[in-house]
Amino acid sequence: MIQEKIQKHSHNVIMEDRKTLTVSGITDVDSFDEKSICLYTVLGEMVIQGKDLHIDSMSVETGDMTINGDIWSIVYGDKDRKSPLSLLGKLFR
Repeated sequence: MIQEKIQKHSHNVIMEDRKTLTVSGITDVDSFDEKSICLYTVLGEMVIQGKDLHIDSMSVETGDMTINGDIWSIVYGDKDRKSPLSLLGKLFR
């Protein structure tokens, strides 16, 4: 039980040869296309940019995701935002 809580709240990023990216601790995926993937982790916003990006696998239960493609950047955003803004929140941002 304690081990499950630790795994659900941990966030790790493993990149191999700038071609494969494994991310854990994902809470939501906001948007994705072949150039950009915007997601939310337990530690806030995260944007992955590149070329020919493809979500290879994703587990809703564990919050793990594997991304393939030509990875150019990984950018963290607001640490306090762990889920997408509502429409009203976007208007007043």
